[in-house]
Amino acid sequence: MHFGENKVQESIDKWSNIKINNNIKLHLIGKLQTNKVKLAVNIFDYIHSLDNEKLATKIANEQIKQNKNLKIFIQINIGGEEQKSGVKKEDVSDFYKYCKNLNLNIIGTMCIPPKEGSSQNYFSEMNRINKELNLVDLSMGMSSDYLEASQNNATFLRIGSNIFGRRD
Repeated sequence: MHFGENKVQESIDKWSNIKINNNIKLHLIGKLQTNKVKLAVNIFDYIHSLDNEKLATKIANEQIKQNKNLKIFIQINIGGEEQKSGVKKEDVSDFYKYCKNLNLNIIGTMCIPPKEGSSQNYFSEMNRINKELNLVDLSMGMSSDYLEASQNNATFLRIGSNIFGRRD
């Protein structure tokens, strides 16, 4: 079973005891700060939000210390929005090579498209980028646009609010 969480500390409080004897795969889908990397590597199996070299290096070093090999997505700022995290589209190839040189297990890319307008064009572009990098997994689509994401080969959808309701 796979579950996604947005916050590292909240995930530790919620999942630490449950994960011990269960076949649960835990995904960090929220922003990861460098000061939380040690905790994140310890509890998560997937990270969907790798977006800079400093974070990549920190994850690589911590994985060696903990003898872990997480599955990681590169977050792309597909809409070029200033307020959003993510690697710029034009920098993705170089960033991917940087991550591979650190022996990070990059399995795909992730995006959160702009709220205004149709997500279709952004998802199509993500699918193209993923194919150019020869990556299989694609983390995109939320409760409001998961159908468009799945039509563009998304392999991981974030539909928690449709299942559990909106967060407070």
